[in-house]
Amino acid sequence: MIDYNGKIFRPILNSENGETSSETVFIYHQTGNILTSEYSGGKVKKGHLIGIVDKNANIDMRYHQINNKNEIMTGTCKSRPEILKSGKIRLYETWEWTSGDKSTGLSIIEEQ
Repeated sequence: MIDYNGKIFRPILNSENGETSSETVFIYHQTGNILTSEYSGGKVKKGHLIGIVDKNANIDMRYHQINNKNEIMTGTCKSRPEILKSGKIRLYETWEWTSGDKSTGLSIIEEQ
């Protein structure tokens, strides 16, 4: 299993309806199969996520964040990892807002 503890990620791609960008920094923490993260940057003033890591290192998570319009936004996300030749982790994400317009999107984030 991949250990995400202490890893720092930045988005390299996101759907237009997403709020994270290359300016957003995610700091991951993992204890056992429980994953948490704090993140901020770009359109996101402050965000948190919590999730479960399965035996294949896939992550099922929920997130909430305050954007630069002072709106509280919430959603769900499923991430699938890829180990790059450099040894860094890339996560392919499918997500859905559970607030706002409840739209869906795709993003890719990479370990820094």
